[in-house]
Amino acid sequence: MHPRRDPPDALRQLAHAQAGVVSAQQLLSLSFPLHSADRLVRQGHWRRLATGIYLVETGDPAWPARAWAGVLLGGPRSRLGFSAAGHLWGLVDEPRSVSVLVPKGRDIVDRDSWVFRRETSGVRDARSPGAPPRTTIEDTVVDLCAEAEENQVLELVTKAVQGRRTTGRRILSCVDRRTRVRHRVHLHALLDDVIEGAQSALELRYLQDVERAHGLPRGTRQARAQRGRAYRDVRYDRYATLVELDGQVHVTEQLRDSRRDNAALLQGEVTLRYGWPDVTERSCLVAVEVAAILRARGWKDPLQRCPHCREALDADLVGW
Repeated sequence: MHPRRDPPDALRQLAHAQAGVVSAQQLLSLSFPLHSADRLVRQGHWRRLATGIYLVETGDPAWPARAWAGVLLGGPRSRLGFSAAGHLWGLVDEPRSVSVLVPKGRDIVDRDSWVFRRETSGVRDARSPGAPPRTTIEDTVVDLCAEAEENQVLELVTKAVQGRRTTGRRILSCVDRRTRVRHRVHLHALLDDVIEGAQSALELRYLQDVERAHGLPRGTRQARAQRGRAYRDVRYDRYATLVELDGQVHVTEQLRDSRRDNAALLQGEVTLRYGWPDVTERSCLVAVEVAAILRARGWKDPLQRCPHCREALDADLVGW
């Protein structure tokens, strides 16, 4: 009969750092015999998630535990990728399955909620930041875009940029380093706009569907206010006109925005404010309104009709 062994502090600390999951190899490296681990499983103190993978608690494993288990199952240089990495970067909701990237040549069979993908060295950045290790946010964005429809690419890119964990330029560099990229042309156009200064999905839709589609003058993105530390979404400098693009706004934010608009007016700048329905459902009418203000302040060029302008009522397009 083997003598009873309780988990040492080093093992408890390791398990805590790995969402409660440890591998058989890690147990042996800490001089904790596997028969003691099996005893804890039999007694109901631990749970075996897969061959050689233990959860040092009872009950169903939470998603972080399953993520760590996948990395440990994958072996050395394994890391989370695609939706699993995307969830950890805050880009997508918690996925049902856990995607684990393993070095090419390592054959591991998918099991339960773990999906193993072979990756060729040099395609992605070799760095694996975070715990559990994962692909960089730039590689994660490009990988997720490869599995997304074109109309979902914008949301993925803007979520990554808005979190200030990366930039449009860094994602574009990642795209250019790869030989095969789905939605490459669309990503290039989108990221060029992000680099220009558009940060949110609403700002990008305004740039593409209102300003560019109707031939409005190019505004300055994320322009510093003349006074204070605030930034304006779009400023037409020559015409002293600001455009603010708001999602769902709380009362406190509305009060702050009113103060900013009043301050701009005192500086001779007029502010137009639009929300998501305005830009996405009435982009042509928004362009007419912006053009009217710009004309009153000296803009001379004609407003262009976009392919969707025929859907607008003629009465709404007076003055074109």
